[in-house]
Amino acid sequence: MLNLAIASGKGGTGKTTIAVNLALTLEKESTPVQLLDCDVEEPNAYLFLKPEFTHKQSVGIPVPSIDLDKCSFCGHCAEVCAFNALAVLKDNVMILSELCHGCGSCAYLCPEKAITENDRPIGIVESGTVNRIFFAHGVLNPGEAMSPPLINAVKELGSSDALKIIDAPPGTSCPVVAAISDSDFCLLVTEPTPFGLNDLDLAYQMVSRLGISAGVVINRSDIGDSEVEDYCLKNKLPIVQKIPWHLEVARYYARGEPAVKHLPEWQLLFKELYENILSLWEGAVRK
Repeated sequence: MLNLAIASGKGGTGKTTIAVNLALTLEKESTPVQLLDCDVEEPNAYLFLKPEFTHKQSVGIPVPSIDLDKCSFCGHCAEVCAFNALAVLKDNVMILSELCHGCGSCAYLCPEKAITENDRPIGIVESGTVNRIFFAHGVLNPGEAMSPPLINAVKELGSSDALKIIDAPPGTSCPVVAAISDSDFCLLVTEPTPFGLNDLDLAYQMVSRLGISAGVVINRSDIGDSEVEDYCLKNKLPIVQKIPWHLEVARYYARGEPAVKHLPEWQLLFKELYENILSLWEGAVRK
């Protein structure tokens, strides 16, 4: 089944709205659907789906612990740490756990075997269902900087026997790369404004370097200018769907209600969106 990532170069473009409405539309079409909210710093898809969570677990990363009785203070651990999470002093070793990426190099290369690893919690993952949709998300601990391990934990809850929709974090940094890597297709959500164009360009460069096929959804397409469309035409980047501004949709959104539950024309719009995605993905596979 298709592994579909939905991303955007910036927040506020309607990425989560599209992910939720697409999942609900396909569920009505009897398509097995999984929605994985990987925007772990601000997960909000659950506000619209209102799933019943049946599973919850803590996620951590391994950080070093030093046995000072064994340590010779040789400094090898600090030398191999690419993230400067260790500082070796004359008779002590400082561990900056917030900088540690849990790679394990320090423990593996310690000549005295003085380093063990203990998990440092960084957040939780929760999963459950709503009707026939499997839903999972991660919640990063406040102030925590290491979100990719939590994002990967959310993705691991998905399976290959259903359409997987990944709601990625906004932007183009490491968390986004962690969320969309290994996807079959990436839907880039933008809006027809100068800011939307700038961030679409950054997002398109990112997916291109990752070798992921992509298409664009222009949200609020009847507001703004034509520069986004011109950019897509110039770069041969397919516009998968245009979604116009709709006051009723905004009102439903403010109440935490997906538009496809109330507007039949939006169900048709998102059904067409998925058909267009499938056509582009199948065409890319054939190439």
